[in-house]
Amino acid sequence: MKTLFLLRHAKSSWDAPATGDHDRPLAPRGEKAATLVGNHLRMHHARVDLVLCSTALRAVETRKRVMAAMGSPFPPVEHERGLYLCGARTLLERLRDAPESAKGVMLIAHNPDLHELAQELTGSGDHDHRQDLAEKYPTGSCAVLLFETMRWRDLDLGAGRLADFVQPRKLT
Repeated sequence: MKTLFLLRHAKSSWDAPATGDHDRPLAPRGEKAATLVGNHLRMHHARVDLVLCSTALRAVETRKRVMAAMGSPFPPVEHERGLYLCGARTLLERLRDAPESAKGVMLIAHNPDLHELAQELTGSGDHDHRQDLAEKYPTGSCAVLLFETMRWRDLDLGAGRLADFVQPRKLT
């Protein structure tokens, strides 16, 4: 069985309008949300063996806060510019290339890509979580999907069971 954590970066700051989109940091609200989500994941879910993270500053800062809240051992991290606003299909292909030794993979990226990917992968799961996922994928949210497969390359659309849809505003 494989566990996939699809984490949208937390709320970013718009305080410096001249800053390019890729270089926007987290807002204070985003910093708090990332810590809350990390604490929830630590208490309720299996470990993460590999993190695939967009190189956008807000994604990197989200990763640092979530991982700090989850505690050690810290998994290997691969920062990839190709995960930045690349489309749901590109994200899926990257996941299919994940090493089979990783049972739990966390992907930290952006909307609309993550929202589309989560909806396409989800075939079953808690009704309320599925309804929330269908409506919106807020910043800082994490969909936790379980797959009855032994190989990442076999990830199929509709094959995931949505075990959790963690939304920061519901954790406060």
